[in-house]
Amino acid sequence: QVQLVESGGGSVQAGGSLRLSCAVSGHKYGSYCLSWFRQGPGKEREMVAGVYNGLGDTFYDDSVRGRFTISQDNAKNTLDLEMTSLEPGDTAMYYCAGLDPAYYGNGPACSSAATYKYWGQGTQVTVSS
Repeated sequence: QVQLVESGGGSVQAGGSLRLSCAVSGHKYGSYCLSWFRQGPGKEREMVAGVYNGLGDTFYDDSVRGRFTISQDNAKNTLDLEMTSLEPGDTAMYYCAGLDPAYYGNGPACSSAATYKYWGQGTQVTVSS
C-alpha cells in the first residue's frame, strides 16, 4: 500500500506560480511510477508529469513541458510539482498518484490514469485571467 497526501494548491493570476507537494508513505517503492494528474471541469483526468520512482527520469505532457517541473525528494519522501507561467487552462483538481504494482517495469502504463492504483485526495488549482 502507498499513501499519498497532496498540499499546496490555491488561486493565482495568469502568469503566476504555485508549488504542489505530495507526501508519500507506505510501500513507497511499490509503484514503478509516481505522477501528477489533473482533472478540469467537464474534462477527463489527464497525466501532467511523472517520475520513474527512485530512478530520477521524468516525463511530461506536452501542454506543461517547459512550464512545470516534477521532482522527487527521497529524503523527505515527497513528490513535488513546481508550476510556473500558469494559464487559465491549468485550472483543475490536481492529484498525486502511484502506478499499480501489477504494471511494474511497464513504462507506457505510466501515462494512463487507468493503470494507477493509489490516489491522493486532490488539491485545487485555480488560475484567473
